[in-house]
Amino acid sequence: MTPARAGLFALIAVAASCGQATADPVADFYRGKQMTMIVATTTGNDYDNRGRLLARHMGDSIPGKPSIVVRNMPGGGGIVGANWMTKIAPRDGTAMMMIMQPSAMNQALGLGAIEYDVRNFGWIGNTSDTPSVITSWHTSGVRTVEDARQKELVLGGTVGTASVIYPMVLNELAGTKFKVVTGYPGGNQINLAMESGEVQGRGSNSWSSWKSTRPQWLKENKIFNIVQVALKRAPDLPDVPLMLELARNDFDKQVLTFLSADTAIARAVVTTPGVPAERLAALRKAFEETLKRKDVLEEAEKIQMDVSVLSGEESAKIAAAIVNADPKVIERAKSLIGGHAK
Repeated sequence: MTPARAGLFALIAVAASCGQATADPVADFYRGKQMTMIVATTTGNDYDNRGRLLARHMGDSIPGKPSIVVRNMPGGGGIVGANWMTKIAPRDGTAMMMIMQPSAMNQALGLGAIEYDVRNFGWIGNTSDTPSVITSWHTSGVRTVEDARQKELVLGGTVGTASVIYPMVLNELAGTKFKVVTGYPGGNQINLAMESGEVQGRGSNSWSSWKSTRPQWLKENKIFNIVQVALKRAPDLPDVPLMLELARNDFDKQVLTFLSADTAIARAVVTTPGVPAERLAALRKAFEETLKRKDVLEEAEKIQMDVSVLSGEESAKIAAAIVNADPKVIERAKSLIGGHAK
């Protein structure tokens, strides 16, 4: 072999080895792909806004830069979407979902036709720990929890969600007089019912959602937050009591703390069970990078969307802790809820 030919073969070998060293199987997989972001609610609410914000920007941070389309899949308080992610969605990292806040609690309590296990999802990260709030309309005459102990307040709710559970539990443990009217497919329909006088309030909504979707109502004092559901009071709701603060004994406080725990993962994103570890890691990294970008944060601020990032690993731990809670606490919660969530 001539020196020139030997040198040529050497260059080819080096080029091949460099190509192998720089190949990225995650990028190769996602390149040219279209991903799906499931939003388990109707359109125009906080879940939907967050899902669409991530869909617009997160693909830029995923190796291979796939596109992401949003698909709304309401039903069963998020159960339809979570079941789809478990039973039907491809388990390859191309499907994500804005999982509904009470999904872990519903599983622990056995509420609804649940076919998912939150412990098996790939938790990508959480976008907000905003509290949930029980809210009254300004014409109801009820503005505080003390008012709600003296006067019936008719609230709109969606079957199988916290909008039914929170008010009914408070009736049992805090002496409130909430009456929940169900049958509304989503929050937008409940809001319309409040405006028309069909109901006098809403059984649950995130504080962040009110700020991002109805800032004018807040400015004009058209709604009042009666109770907030979280593990700590929101800085901008210092005078609104926590649900767990209304407990009359230590054990009831444990129950109300259990029912409040999912607010720590109020707006989380998951992918299906069984996603290869390297793809899940890439999705988690892309999620965190996206929500640190100046342009994304500015876009969120324009619509008054709070962003408080929690890692996928920590989100997964919280979800598992809810499902694995003290059986005595879970049984007490079940007895309180009874048939109210169905």
